[in-house]
Amino acid sequence: MAITHAEAHVALVEQLDHHVRLRVRTEGVDPQRDAVLVRRIAETVVRDHDERSLTGAVAPVRDVDAVVGELVARVSGFGPLQQFLDDPEVEEVWINDPSRVFIARNGRHELTHLMLSAAQVHELVERMLKSSGRRIDISQPFVDAMLPEGHRLHVVLEGISRGFSAVNIRKFVLRAARLQDLVELGSLTPRAAAFLEASVRAGLNILVAGGTQAGKTTLLNCLAAAIPGGERVVSAEEVFELRFPHPDWVPLQTRQSGLEGTGEIRLRDLVKESLRMRPSRIIVGEVRAEECLDLLLALNSGLPGMCTLHANSAREALVKMCTLPLLAGENISAKFVVPTVAASVDLVVHLGVDHHGIRRVNEIVGVSGRVENDVIETSPIFVRGGGELRRGGGFPPRPELYERTGTDVLRLLNESS
Repeated sequence: MAITHAEAHVALVEQLDHHVRLRVRTEGVDPQRDAVLVRRIAETVVRDHDERSLTGAVAPVRDVDAVVGELVARVSGFGPLQQFLDDPEVEEVWINDPSRVFIARNGRHELTHLMLSAAQVHELVERMLKSSGRRIDISQPFVDAMLPEGHRLHVVLEGISRGFSAVNIRKFVLRAARLQDLVELGSLTPRAAAFLEASVRAGLNILVAGGTQAGKTTLLNCLAAAIPGGERVVSAEEVFELRFPHPDWVPLQTRQSGLEGTGEIRLRDLVKESLRMRPSRIIVGEVRAEECLDLLLALNSGLPGMCTLHANSAREALVKMCTLPLLAGENISAKFVVPTVAASVDLVVHLGVDHHGIRRVNEIVGVSGRVENDVIETSPIFVRGGGELRRGGGFPPRPELYERTGTDVLRLLNESS
């Protein structure tokens, strides 16, 4: 039976892959950390092969650059998935089972033509976790980890996930580093961006809310970039996702328990620890549980801060902020939490994704600090209507903080965009 071109290509790549891996081991190269060296080795191996092909001993390489890229992906990258990780338009990759690999591009889901084996998926997960220092096993069937390029990996082990392990890779795609970038992307108006930047400089406490993939972390990064350089920032996250320029910033992340079941560092532990580090600002990547109480106590003590939260609206975000602290213990009551949230949160920024897959800020509301019948009073500062983010009738709380930074917030809000 004649060998097809595709089969010949696979055989050639397998052969070259073997030589590259042999040289990587011989030279003591760490393929995860030294991708540049791996590329040089791959180029040398392919060049040597091409020189041998002139004698007719081996088949020539038709596309040298493509083969080198494939070898680097197999040895130093993440094999068949590397093409999606390298594509700047792909935002997320997930594997439901080896034959069903999906990607998200521009907010839309696509089923790819990629077909993997169960062994390939297992090997890819092991390689990804090796670079992160985290583990997954029967006693720890879920894992969140950060890949070398900043992408976030989440795996649910087979047995919890029916049939096959479920793998999600949320890529770190830096489309906006500052609030002005969000204006250019159409997520914010110039006036709303100027208001948010002034609010950060003034030291207001800001809650960023929205659904999954609404752009909460991106907005939090942009807000954090507006923090004055003379302040000390301490952040706490499940895994490192925040990236913003600041000269005095200490990022902290959680840690899994070890094989003995000890050594776990929870997000709540990090929030408490951050208060011992003389912060001027505290940032929590996302509050999901009882750590919300510790964050509220920090904000209520006068320490400015920001965080993100999953919620469908600004109102629901405040309700959730009042609910999560109750998970901290039976002695925590709503009578304490609700007024504390009202006094601690100054602004809520809610984001959403429209039907075109575009992320936008839907509303910015001020929290006055007043509570009526257990309902926190809010003031709409910006609201989205008719497809545009427009000025609402509300005003932010604590105008004295704006005055301290020399900002006339009323003039800023009322001047035309």
